[in-house]
Amino acid sequence: MSQNKEWVYSEKIKDHFIHPRNILEDEASYKYDGKGIVGNIKCGDQMMMVIKVDKEKNIITDCKWKTYGCASAIASTSLLSEIVIGMSLDKAYHISPKDIAKELGGLPEHKIHCSVLGDKALRSAIDDYYMKNGMRDKIQKEKSKIVCQCMNVTDHDIENAVLEGARTLLELQEHTKLGTVCGQCKDEAEKLLKNYVEKHFNK
Repeated sequence: MSQNKEWVYSEKIKDHFIHPRNILEDEASYKYDGKGIVGNIKCGDQMMMVIKVDKEKNIITDCKWKTYGCASAIASTSLLSEIVIGMSLDKAYHISPKDIAKELGGLPEHKIHCSVLGDKALRSAIDDYYMKNGMRDKIQKEKSKIVCQCMNVTDHDIENAVLEGARTLLELQEHTKLGTVCGQCKDEAEKLLKNYVEKHFNK
């Protein structure tokens, strides 16, 4: 890093990156109650999270993880693994990337998407626990809606593009190819773009 460039991360992020907590060292011997895996190792971002649960109180008693992501992914997941221990499953299920970034003292906008891996892996682990314990009614399936029929782009694709840095329709098109054929979806896409920016990046 150039000496003229400032460290853009908080000291808390730096601490969790250099000294990550709750890394899963030995998956074979760790007895977990729920396991979640998200991302794709071929793309360089994959996250695995496992949890132990107090079945009487529905509280997370331990949380461990592995990731092949970047420094932001490591720091955000390290922090997440700390704050969910002792938390109810219901509360942990609804932790958002914005919550994690806030706890870390902020993340650069183009790195917010790294914290998505952690909360998605956590929800996947909780869903796994619910599946194994006859609590399927608690699983909340995210339904996607196709916005661009021509390129098969969904509202989830638009949200992910925003998390990865898209702020204008042109940048959204560069990420997704949305609206590059008939163009009828552009108005709805721009509205969703604005909504997702406000959702994830408004202070």
